[in-house]
Amino acid sequence: MIPLELLYEPADLPAFALPQQLSALYPGMFGLPDDCLYVNFVETLDGVVALPDVPRSNRIVADESEADLFVMALLRACADVIVIGSHTFLASPRNRWTAEAAYPDAAAGLTELRRSLGLRAEPDVVVISRLRELESETLAGRLSVRSSVTDAVADLRARGARRILCEGGPTLFGSMLSDDLVDELFVTVSPVVAGRGLSLVEGVELLPDRRIGGTLSGVRRHGSHLFLRYLLAG
Repeated sequence: MIPLELLYEPADLPAFALPQQLSALYPGMFGLPDDCLYVNFVETLDGVVALPDVPRSNRIVADESEADLFVMALLRACADVIVIGSHTFLASPRNRWTAEAAYPDAAAGLTELRRSLGLRAEPDVVVISRLRELESETLAGRLSVRSSVTDAVADLRARGARRILCEGGPTLFGSMLSDDLVDELFVTVSPVVAGRGLSLVEGVELLPDRRIGGTLSGVRRHGSHLFLRYLLAG
């Protein structure tokens, strides 16, 4: 993969000592606060993040970007826990929510990064769901189900989870925004137009009565894809 191009980054961001394999692909600094809940999405030019009932929806939205998979892997490599919504889980029930599964070509560097951060080989995975069929299933590995976003995050914090990554979907993200749970947002802007589908935030109304804004803290480019990072504040 051709390395991402750094376009903008402030000087005061946290910085991890990335293994050479990763730093060669991700120029500039990369790090996260010791305690944070961060969210990762890819969206089209018209703001669509998912195409309901379309197989491989996320890869279509991403326009098959290899760089998007790499950034997904980098963010997963730093997480104690990955949180997903029930629709995201049901769209990819056989998915392995690990850094190496997202970008196997950098598996060695991703494993080294997790080790340097004192993390287990794989993150825990929590599904936020009100669907009874999920509650009744036996879920493999460290996959567990919760019904309340705030309760789930509080429970994870009580269990020692420090860096929590949310990978969607948009209804779960809306609930997290509404409950003031999100610290950072990573968004890949894909150079395609969907014309249909779910937007980045679903299920909540914010403007004009409530402003949640972002401070731009990173811009990178890979071909016609943009990789944006925002610090969020209500």
